[in-house]
Amino acid sequence: MEKTKDVKQYIVSSIDSNDRLDLYLAKKRFGISRTQIQRLITEGKITVNRGIVKTNYNLKGGDSILITIPQTKPLSIEPENIPLDIVYEDDSVIVVNKQAGLVVHPSVGNCTGTMVNALLYHCKNLSGIGGTERPGIVHRLDKDTSGLLMVAKDDLTHQGLSKQLKERTIIRGYTAIVKGVLKDEIGNIETNIGRHITDRKKMSVTMQKGKRAVTEFRVIERLKDHTLLELRLKTGRTHQIRVHLSHIGYPVLGDKIYGRNKRYSKYQVPAKRQALHAHLLGFVHPKTGIYMEFNAPLPEDIKRILGALRNNN
Repeated sequence: MEKTKDVKQYIVSSIDSNDRLDLYLAKKRFGISRTQIQRLITEGKITVNRGIVKTNYNLKGGDSILITIPQTKPLSIEPENIPLDIVYEDDSVIVVNKQAGLVVHPSVGNCTGTMVNALLYHCKNLSGIGGTERPGIVHRLDKDTSGLLMVAKDDLTHQGLSKQLKERTIIRGYTAIVKGVLKDEIGNIETNIGRHITDRKKMSVTMQKGKRAVTEFRVIERLKDHTLLELRLKTGRTHQIRVHLSHIGYPVLGDKIYGRNKRYSKYQVPAKRQALHAHLLGFVHPKTGIYMEFNAPLPEDIKRILGALRNNN
């Protein structure tokens, strides 16, 4: 249920003439992100001269911008006794080896059974920077991707880890089984990634919009009509690895969103989820300044798929 939280108004000066609407408002720093600003514009909650405009509207001197910021009723998140594989923990940070099938944080219609519910049961203090729905969450993994995640217990740690993410100094390594046999031993995939034009729940490679995304890959093993890859994220876009591998024609095995391709019809191994695992995580501890690195072995379901592929190689 939404109710009006705040209404703001800005009159554009001649100095700001020709600025994009979303960029102009992002510079005002009134408590919401540029992504949220763009969503409010699309929903008609931000108007110019009382008219609905697009996010890339070029402002003119004297334009009147009216912003209605809705307030969504906060989710009630309860601690739940859900088992967690804690790889490391101290007073500031927790590193979790997330199991496949576990959603990282609650959302509308999905308030229980998440990693955040489990974390609230496990420890009483988590960083509040992520808000009430995402306490302590610095970065995410998809529901059906397993592997290593770092969680902040306090705001100072959260800020330090987020800064490293932004500066791209955190090491994030993934293992994936993909359809098809890659010829190149190593390579870089570099594109822009943005929201899909028709399906807003999906991401896609786009040449004109979106944000720069870079993924490095290395072949570990070639298998029966498949390849085992190690990947490194140089940027952190939503679904980046899955979108990139699908884009070059070698989608992740078991990916129900980006993996559909009639080209692969020879030998297939059934996979209940995408065969993608975050096996490596390295960062500098914000409090001690010491570099820490963690490894998580492949989960049993991916091991079974590899065994089946090797037996038929």
